[in-house]
Amino acid sequence: MKEKAEALKAEISSYQVSDKEELEQFRLRFISRKSVISDLFAEMKNVAPEDRKEMGMVLNELKNQAQAKFKELIASLEKSESESSAAPVDLTLPPIPDTLGSLHPLAITKKRILEIFERIGFNVSYGPEIEDDWHNFTALNFPENHPAREMQDTFFIEKDPDIALRTHTSSVQVRVMEKEKPPIRTLSPGRVFRNEAISVRAHCIFHQVEGLYVDKNVSFADLKQTMLYFAREFFGKNTKIRLRPSYFPFTEPSAELDISCFICGQKGCKVCKHTGWVEIGGCGMVDPNVLKNCDIDPEEYTGFAFGMGIERITMLKYQINDIRLFTENDIRFLSQFKPVN
Repeated sequence: MKEKAEALKAEISSYQVSDKEELEQFRLRFISRKSVISDLFAEMKNVAPEDRKEMGMVLNELKNQAQAKFKELIASLEKSESESSAAPVDLTLPPIPDTLGSLHPLAITKKRILEIFERIGFNVSYGPEIEDDWHNFTALNFPENHPAREMQDTFFIEKDPDIALRTHTSSVQVRVMEKEKPPIRTLSPGRVFRNEAISVRAHCIFHQVEGLYVDKNVSFADLKQTMLYFAREFFGKNTKIRLRPSYFPFTEPSAELDISCFICGQKGCKVCKHTGWVEIGGCGMVDPNVLKNCDIDPEEYTGFAFGMGIERITMLKYQINDIRLFTENDIRFLSQFKPVN
């Protein structure tokens, strides 16, 4: 039996493995419950009592040797695998340049819009995306039966019918007018929510930027010149604007803002639907009721407001034909965009 143990010691000492299968064979032969070493321990009952102590020491030494060898083989195999998997380094190759990632196209457009209006004294204000009825509807002169107050148009919070995801950033303007006194000149960019089916041209989550100017003797002419200034700064110095009569609960009079098509130069194309004009937003004079709701005297102050969808402006600027691309996080799409000059 002692001779068997000595032979196994020699075998363990010289054992080498080149893959995991051979490592498993070593484990089964020397480490497992049915190993040859376990068999030797089982034969201890046949050893003479006076020799058992010495034989036990030999077998324990053999067992420890097998376990230490197993750990050594594991480490050796892991090192070999890591070295073989490492690709050889070609020192003659040119270095890979460090490249910066691109900004999201909506972030580029928003930044440019804010820069343009900040030059003429507008500051930036933000507000909550979960809004109450007063700031989202009532203070903005929405009648009780207005469609925007219905579940099919607005995401209401079920536990409280007076709380909803804001449908526009005009609610931020109400908060500004409640806290500040004229003159007020502010921009309110942010994410808004409407209960619409997602399609190529519409989404239930999108971004707006809305502006507000309230002071003494503010006129529609001031609104027109402000919109013309923005259009020429963003779309080009030869851009024209057109104001078409419209209706919004919070402005009176109200208008839709069109710009001359910068793609075809008003000759007619697919973008402008062969009309020469492209709609970019809405605007108008702040309704006196809105000023009253915010404790601003409409006899002393007047103001104008405007709003536009950032997705809409971005799609026009970059000729993007599917609004869903903005939220799909496709690197191939996003990496195409550079900041607007």
